[in-house]
Amino acid sequence: MLWIKAFHIVFVITWFAGLFYLPRLFVYHSLTDDEAGQARFVVMERRLYRFTTPSAVLAVSLGLWLWLGFGFRGLWIDIKVALVAVLVAYYVYLGHLCRELAAGRKRSTTFYRVINEVPVLILIAIVILVVVKPRF
Repeated sequence: MLWIKAFHIVFVITWFAGLFYLPRLFVYHSLTDDEAGQARFVVMERRLYRFTTPSAVLAVSLGLWLWLGFGFRGLWIDIKVALVAVLVAYYVYLGHLCRELAAGRKRSTTFYRVINEVPVLILIAIVILVVVKPRF
């Protein structure tokens, strides 16, 4: 089980790197006006999304394996799983935003800046749940 934990950590870190950086690319993309810059950001966003997708799948899969293997119980793990489900939905939404930007449809820079903060808040909540394991 130790090797599963190690790989799980690696894939979670890789996935979160994408979750943190992709919305930042959206901010930069929304600030760019020239056509060459737009095309460059489309390529960067698409590559980052495609690179982090296997990490996301493996992080969630190995997390489920560890959860079922260790048999964690309690409301804290249920909340954690729900937060991970929100992160997965958020990640799918980032893919939608990638396609929107590739099609030339931009939103405001403020929108992308707000979207950029979502994974930070969820990560903080998950870390608190895992460390404290509150009894509700």
